[in-house]
Amino acid sequence: MNTFYTPVLGLVATLIMTQSIAQKTPKSIAGEYYLTGVREVGSGIKLNPDSTFEFFFAYGALDRMGKGTWKLQGDQIILNSRPKPDKDFALVKSRTVPGNQLTIRIVDTNKQLLSYILVGVKHGADIQQGTTNANGQVHFNKHPVDALMLQFEFCPERFSIFQVAHKEHNDFEFRFEPWLMDVFFENLSLTLSDNALKGPHPLLDPNKSYSFQRN
Repeated sequence: MNTFYTPVLGLVATLIMTQSIAQKTPKSIAGEYYLTGVREVGSGIKLNPDSTFEFFFAYGALDRMGKGTWKLQGDQIILNSRPKPDKDFALVKSRTVPGNQLTIRIVDTNKQLLSYILVGVKHGADIQQGTTNANGQVHFNKHPVDALMLQFEFCPERFSIFQVAHKEHNDFEFRFEPWLMDVFFENLSLTLSDNALKGPHPLLDPNKSYSFQRN
């Protein structure tokens, strides 16, 4: 075969691929794409023609959702949501109460969530950790507090830090923010190819690539 044709054929293939991508429109790309190859996990992305998207993740009894906008850049689908809030919990009150205990308490009408909060208490270089009980409480020996860290066990990708102004307080009450279970996206890039989206998953191993097949 004449070697002259080899780069020419490669150029033609590249031009065809580029033209194919260029012909993609939000309407033609729109559809439902479902995660494949991950056992016991259900997850998917719905790309809407108006350049919005919806995301879901299901693992056992855990369900999480997300939404935002998407855009096409070359062969990349870029997903963005509203900015992630700084904290997933709100401080309801803090005070000094009699006794030798330091108590962190979570309150919510859904009692099933209360025993899944990881709590870190910082004083100087010392950090103590604990997990809330069925009543949403965790206790430590009383001591001054510089900062508190809260993390919902089923949302391990983020945590909330509260600097404590009144270090003598030993009773802290928090509540969940309404977006606690929401999934947020910041320039998540997925490659569009052969009716599939390939790339990272916002809640799974960040070092792996996953495939979402179009339904």
